[in-house]
This record gives sequence, structure tokens and C-alpha cells, in this order.
Amino acid sequence: MAATNLSSTASSGVDELLFRNDSVSLCLLVNRRHRTLRIVDFRAGPTPSKRSFVLSTAKREGVEKVFTLVERDEVPTWTRLGFTREGSIPGFYKRSDAWILGAVVSEMTSRLRAGGDGEEGGEADDVAASPAVLLAERTIARARRLLREAEGRPLPAIKIAPASGVELRRAVAAAQRAGRALTGFEPFGRDAVRTGYVLSARGGFTLHAAWEMQSCFGNSFLELLCPPRHEAERLATTAAIGALCDRLVEERAVSTFTFAPADDQELCAALLANGFRRSAVLARHLVVGRARKDAILWAKKLVAPED
Repeated sequence: MAATNLSSTASSGVDELLFRNDSVSLCLLVNRRHRTLRIVDFRAGPTPSKRSFVLSTAKREGVEKVFTLVERDEVPTWTRLGFTREGSIPGFYKRSDAWILGAVVSEMTSRLRAGGDGEEGGEADDVAASPAVLLAERTIARARRLLREAEGRPLPAIKIAPASGVELRRAVAAAQRAGRALTGFEPFGRDAVRTGYVLSARGGFTLHAAWEMQSCFGNSFLELLCPPRHEAERLATTAAIGALCDRLVEERAVSTFTFAPADDQELCAALLANGFRRSAVLARHLVVGRARKDAILWAKKLVAPED
């Protein structure tokens, strides 16, 4: 007997779809802004009906990218279902990593129609030569050159203050009108609690940011509303990210991660300057303005996990 529930969370931009039958038990988190679907799987195993339900739901909901986070022993399950191992989030489960497996809906559908069953891959899938990874590597190389050119230049002093939900929504609306919003601060996980901040520096620089924490694991998902557009904003953004990481340490976060467009060298440089490392490249994962973009997942260990 199958059961499906829709938990509408229009104010957050995410809908939670719950589905279960005798062999499948899933929670699907649909991000309307980015048209992505995160799969939370409560019953392990490469069940073909699991893939069918995910794909049919994605098409019905207008989703373009589906992905899931799993521990290492579940990676083969999802590669057998036709998902690509895109990278990991170090320390997501405090002492173990979360592996990200994703699929572009149109590409998976085309493979299945061509007669592939999605099981030809495996854990050793090599995505090093994918267009998304090649773009990310070029962007990171350019970002490193920016850092070398700016070496020795001082960072501005940053003021950080809490931002209310109303303030964040107003900032998101303005950034969307300008086509610059990287996020709408939608939940990444279930039952998420977000903390918002506004950061400022002399010269008119203002950046809104927020994070979502899972205290049981010590991880945090950090989001910046807008990327820097030029060197002055990059230096201020670099200082702002450093201030946010310091605050996360005060909040006892063990690690943090964030997404950035794979073609944004200015933002990538600001993250590199703060010790973030590329840990995944996600194909067609973000929408910025009207453009669908590949994304780099950047991660940083903040402190050693406590026993």
C-alpha cells in the first residue's frame, strides 16, 4: 500500500514530499528556486521502483536535478540506480563524510529510453573529465591567480549583526530583481533552523548571509546571498566569510560547507582565501538569475570533533 503526503512550505521555498510502500520509504525535498530535489532515503537498497518514483516526481514537479547524501556503504546503491558520485561533504556526520550522488533528470531519462538500466557505472565512476569539473578547474585556477595578485592587500574591518527573517526576505527580493541572488535561504535539510546575519564594511559593502546547523553532527550549511563583483567586494567578502567562520566556531560547529557557481572566480577566490577546499562539483545544480549553472561545493573543517 503506497502513501504520499505533500507538506507545503511555500514560505521557505521548499516542499517536502513523503512516499512509502512495501519496498520504498522516501522523503523528497523540492527546492522550487533551483528546481532541485534532495532524496532522503529511509530504506536502503537499489530498488528499481525507487528510481522510477524519484524520476516521475521530478518530472511532475518541474525538477531538473536530483541528488542524495549517503554514507560510504550506500554509494554503490545509488550508482547502480544511475546516479553519479559528484563528491563529498567532509565531516557531515561529525566523524564520517556524506557522499553526494546526483543526476540531471533529462540525461537520466534519455539513458533509460535508450535502453540503459543505469547500472553500468559503479563506485569507481570517473567524472574527472565531465564539463562541470573542467569548468570548475579553470575557475579555481583563475581564482588562485587573483589571490596571488592581491597578496599583501589588507582586508577591511567587518561589522556583523543578526538579521531578522523579514530583513533577509527583503534582501533576497532585491537581489533577485538584480539577478544576483545565489539563494533564497531555503532549507537544505529537514526541520532546519536558520540563523541570519548582515555584514558590512566601509565604502557601502553589505552582505546578507545565513547558516543552517545540525547540532547532533556539528555540521553547518553556510549561504551568501550575493557574490562579489570586483576586487574591492572580493576583499570585503573574504573578510566577511572569515567573520562568519569565527562565529560558527563560537557556536560549536565542527565543519561548514557552501555552494558557489562553478564559473564565479571572484567568490571562489574569497573561499580559497579562507581555507575552503573543493570537495564536490555538482552538474546543473544552481539557478542564478535566469541561468542554470554547475556548482562547486566548498567545505572547511572548523575544529576537531569532540568525543
